[in-house]
Amino acid sequence: MALIQTVRGFVPQIGKNVFLAENATVIGDVVIGDDCSVWYNTVLRGDVNSIRIGNNVNIQDGAVLHTLYKKSQVHIGNHVSVGHNVIVHGATIHDYALIGMGATLLDNVVVGEGAIVAANALVLTGTLIEPNTIWAGVPAKKVKEVSPEQSREMNQRIAHDYSMYAGWFKDENDCKILEK
Repeated sequence: MALIQTVRGFVPQIGKNVFLAENATVIGDVVIGDDCSVWYNTVLRGDVNSIRIGNNVNIQDGAVLHTLYKKSQVHIGNHVSVGHNVIVHGATIHDYALIGMGATLLDNVVVGEGAIVAANALVLTGTLIEPNTIWAGVPAKKVKEVSPEQSREMNQRIAHDYSMYAGWFKDENDCKILEK
């Protein structure tokens, strides 16, 4: 079962029908919405400030979410996909955004609705990513705009696929779907 740990009096709050992989770690001031999935070797470390995750969010294997003490928080909207080995440090990610594998988002980054951050991109502190744009590179720069329809279709499909994948583990002995 996942490690769920209270720290500084903050007890993680986990919504309905949430898949937590057996070696996921959820610590402190973390609120996870309904129908989310937190995959293997993922760490949500709300020890120094808060982490808020909306509904139908998937945080894939090896991702790390953390903050700066009294200076930044993590806010993730609904239907967001956070790829494998992503670092989100004190950033805000709006609905239907996609953060590609290995990307790093530093403090006070804001990712607009439907935006895509490409794999291995480094998004520097304070960067504002407009809705329905694609950003890539080190440091990340705007590559192009995409139509809201294109962005939503792709990002929504990935978010919903991860809900399906989490369902595959529902009856397995080595993993747990938590229900309130």
